[in-house]
Amino acid sequence: MKKTLLAEFTAREGAQDEVARLIGDYARSVRQEEGNIIFDVYTRANAPRAFWVFEVYRDEEAFQAHLNAPYGGPFNAALTPLIEEAASVLTFLNPLATRP
Repeated sequence: MKKTLLAEFTAREGAQDEVARLIGDYARSVRQEEGNIIFDVYTRANAPRAFWVFEVYRDEEAFQAHLNAPYGGPFNAALTPLIEEAASVLTFLNPLATRP
């Protein structure tokens, strides 16, 4: 089963451009992962410091590989002081069953 999640965080006042640069660089790396299907980064239209990252991985194994990628730790270490939250807020999503 695919692993789908939404990561949310808010850039501190004045840090929006640096956060955008960091997440842009990180996105390029994640999109190269064999098990990554989607890694799309958004800002909220009415709150441009609010970032939302929609992520889909092939399965739990691919998600675990993503978590263990060597660039994840440095990215999170650089991001943490630039955001209002203690860390990204993760919401894991399950697909709604559809009718045939």
